[in-house]
Amino acid sequence: MPAAPNRPGAASTDARRPAANPWAVELRELGRRAGSLQELDRTIPAPAGWRLELIGVPDGAPVHLRLRLESVMEGVLVSGDVEVPVQGQCARCLDPVEDTLELDVQELYAYPGSTTEATSEEDEVRLVEGERIDLEPMVRDAVVLALPLSPTCTEDCAGLCSGCGQRLDDLPADHSHELVDPRWAGLAGRFTTGAVTDRPDDPEEN
Repeated sequence: MPAAPNRPGAASTDARRPAANPWAVELRELGRRAGSLQELDRTIPAPAGWRLELIGVPDGAPVHLRLRLESVMEGVLVSGDVEVPVQGQCARCLDPVEDTLELDVQELYAYPGSTTEATSEEDEVRLVEGERIDLEPMVRDAVVLALPLSPTCTEDCAGLCSGCGQRLDDLPADHSHELVDPRWAGLAGRFTTGAVTDRPDDPEEN
């Protein structure tokens, strides 16, 4: 029986397939011969959620990977560097902060059933899955661990003035505010300039 022709506008089989994981690396070319090498230079959009409270990687930001995959007895050793932009706000003055993280990474992806896999806790080792490895968990952990808990716009940022809320670095060196003990605030207000006016018609003065 002849196959039914594709209807105009109908999605092809390939179009209906889920998009390939850009973080997955096929290992067929590398093989399992110890000492085999494979170079990887790839830029991948960052997934959502790579962040701490005040700083993180913008969703979809380019993550540049320059990695070397080496086949070893226990699995695949991945090493190299990662470059990724980060954005957030200064923990002292709340100004925007932008930077680029450049990180060295190294991780062993163990073969299932290897000595490394058998002697390690489940959450302590990454595994080769079939003929591929997933780089995203390794890169995510490296990036998030490198993010500062309290990012600053400059190393010596002085923060905000507690009196007016402006950046201290933008204010003159002698900037200050007169602090009045709240217990005396009412009395101090009576003696400020213009606070007391003469009342010539006051009956007590006639």
